[in-house]
Order: sequence, then C-alpha cells, then structure tokens
Amino acid sequence: MSRPSLLRRLALAGAAFTALAAPLVGAATDLPRDFPRDFHNEEIQTNGTTIHVRVGGEGPAVVLLHGYGDTGDMWAPLADDLARTHRVIVPDLRGLGLSARADSGFEKSNEAEDIVGVMDALHAARADVVAHDIGNMVAYALAARHADRVTRLVLMDAPVPGVGPWEEILKNPLLWHFRFGGPDMERLVAGRERIYLDRFWNEFAADPARFPEASRVHYAELYAAPGRMHAGFRQFAAFDQDAIDNRAWLAAHGKLLMPVLAIGGDKSFGPTMAVVAQAGAVDVRELVIRDSGHWLMEEQPAATVAAIDDFLDGRPTAAKDGRLGRTALSLEQIQAMPMTGAGAGTSGLSGIRTVLLYGDPAKPGPYVLEIHVPPNTAIAAHTHRDDRFATVISGAWYFGYGANPAHAPAKALTAGGLYTEPAGAPHFAFTRDAPAVVRLTGVGPSDTAYVTTPAAR
Repeated sequence: MSRPSLLRRLALAGAAFTALAAPLVGAATDLPRDFPRDFHNEEIQTNGTTIHVRVGGEGPAVVLLHGYGDTGDMWAPLADDLARTHRVIVPDLRGLGLSARADSGFEKSNEAEDIVGVMDALHAARADVVAHDIGNMVAYALAARHADRVTRLVLMDAPVPGVGPWEEILKNPLLWHFRFGGPDMERLVAGRERIYLDRFWNEFAADPARFPEASRVHYAELYAAPGRMHAGFRQFAAFDQDAIDNRAWLAAHGKLLMPVLAIGGDKSFGPTMAVVAQAGAVDVRELVIRDSGHWLMEEQPAATVAAIDDFLDGRPTAAKDGRLGRTALSLEQIQAMPMTGAGAGTSGLSGIRTVLLYGDPAKPGPYVLEIHVPPNTAIAAHTHRDDRFATVISGAWYFGYGANPAHAPAKALTAGGLYTEPAGAPHFAFTRDAPAVVRLTGVGPSDTAYVTTPAAR
C-alpha cells in the first residue's frame, strides 16, 4: 500500500471512529463470558515478576496475548473453542489484570521473556501465538527473538512499533493516548478509569453497544486496582524503545518466517494490519472481519474465532486455484507434524510412514511429502503420473531406474542426495541396515502404479 493510500485509510478510519464516539447503550444482561470449567489458574514467577495465567485443554500449545482495555479474560470464547484440540495458555501481561504489580520492564522485548518463562514453566516447548492490540507487540518480539518457540502467529488490529508504516500511523489523531504522558497523567485518571476507558471502547468500535456493559464494569474495576493504570501508561511509554529494538532486530535478522495471519476489523485497521505484518514477516495471510471495529473478540466473536481456528488447525495447503502458496516451516515444525500411513503418491507399504508437509497429492496443485522408511525395506518398481523431485534428508537410500530391480543398477544416496522421478518412468528404491527419510515434491494429482510385485532386495 502506498503512503497516500495508507494515509487515506487512516483518515477514513478516524472519521468513522469519531462519528461513533457516542455514549454506550449497553445490555445490562450481558455478563462477561467465563473460561471453561476445566481451566485452572496459575501464578508463574518469571523474569522478575509474577504472571497470572489461565490454562486448560489438551493438545499442541497456543498462547493468547491480550491488549490494552482488556485482560486475558477477553479470550474466553476463543479459549473455549481451542481447548477441544489445544492446550490453551492465557496470561495477563506484565502489571495488568491479575498479574503482579510492576513498575518497569514494559519494553516488549522484555515482556516477550515473561512469556518465554510462562511457556517454560508449563513445559510448552513450542506454541502457536494469538495476539491483539499491545499483545501484537509482545508477540512480535517473542516470535522474532524466539522463532523456534513460535509455530504460527496471529496478529489482530494494532500496529507494531518500528515495523512498516509506524510513523504514519502515529499521526492519526485517534491515537493521542500513545503520547499521553507526564507526571500528572495517573493523577488525572485516578478515580475516573471508567471514563478514560470508555473513550477507547466507544471510539474504536464499529458499534459501541457491542462492547457489553458488564464487560466494561469488569475491566474498569481491574484497571482501577492499585498500579494497573500505571502499568498501562508504561506499556505506551515504552513504544519509542520498542520501535528502536524492532528496527534493529529486523535489520540484523530479517523477517519472521513462520506463517502469520493478519486480522483487521473493516471499520478499524482493515487491510493495514496485513501491510504491517508483511513489513515484518515473509508468509502473511490477510483477513478483514466485516462489520467490526478494533474489539474483534467483543464485536464479532464468532467470525474471529472461526478465522483463528481455521488458521491454527489447518495444514499448509496450496491456494484454491492450484498455485503455490507461501509457507515457511522450521525443522522443529516439520518434526512436530503427524505421521500417517499410505496415501496418494506413496508406496502404500505398511511399514513406511508419511508426513504431508504441503498440499495434497490426490488433488491438483503442488505438494510436498516425506517418507520415513525403516531398515531392510524395498519399494518395487512403479511409476507416477506426475514429475517428481526427491531429496534424501537422512540415512542411506538406494534408488534406481527400470522395471526390474534385479537387472538395473541402484545408486547409494545419503543426506543431500537428489534424484528425479519423471512421469511414467519406472523406478525402485530400498534401504539396507539403516532407515532413511526422503522428501518428495510434485504437482498433483499423483498416484502410484506398480509394474512389478514388491519384494525384498
């Protein structure tokens, strides 16, 4: 997006917010949604502070990071959904919610270490991370400095200091609170926390009534507790240092490689969220939630939960038109993916395990799969309908061309060895005393047609 286009979008967003800055007519019967009953709370000491954490569910870990004006309580609808398939970890950020009071340490690179400590205490070596508002800034610092700990990243409707159009975003008059500081700021707001927070809940919503009255009462009470507004102001005061840190890290280490989902409310950040994410990450999927402002979980919870659920649980796949989509997987991510038995484009032998890394060999479009072959296993001569390339990842792999393995030479290949499987050309392979892992790429639909009977070699 060009600078003029971005400025027009920010100006339009500001006009929309200002028009919506009317008193809230809340539904008094709307109660804050509770976390599922099987969730429990923990107080985790880490990085010089104590973080209040809600934990529940079973499966791969996912960490949910809230923003300003909320606490971890905002994630209850998403936690309820994800707990069916994930272990859900929901901290309150440093100094906020029910975490310990804190006077310093609000640089987002430092708060990222808070989250690393939480993950360590809960034995979560890797996790998907979902974030909103200031949570985006902590999540970006975490993903940048601990890329091996973050498998997928969701950023929702807020900028990241120093990344992308940060300086242009700062010029938006609606973001006056980014620079609200000085010795009297806490004294001015003391006892008026609800008045202060209502400005954000009203002006950043597509419809202020969608931020329920009960939730406003709940969060206003939390932010009125001793030290909480101080922590909130210090979160914003750290932005200048956060921008310096992020620019330096991006220049030295480059963009994030894990898949990123950038979600914006169409009456708020909209597609600008993806512009920010693309400035700091390679593999970015853009999504705009319709009829929503900044408070996505309050305004459009069903659509937001569905989008996040689809992104976190979906295997990297080709685009619907069969073209190659963008995916970046670390070795640890690949090793964490589930293994299956036979499938399209595989040998079909029961002892060989398959990891589908990308796409679907049974459908049109590119795919990538790994076969994990035990020792002393032979794959008889066969053909595929598509051209395929193969790389030996580990072990000793013996490969040859021809319809009769007894009369055709086989070449020994070790890690890094490359070979091709031309469409319709018979070929065979086997292992001896050592197992092997082989990665295959092609463009489906693929199949396997044997020309001889499988037999030991």
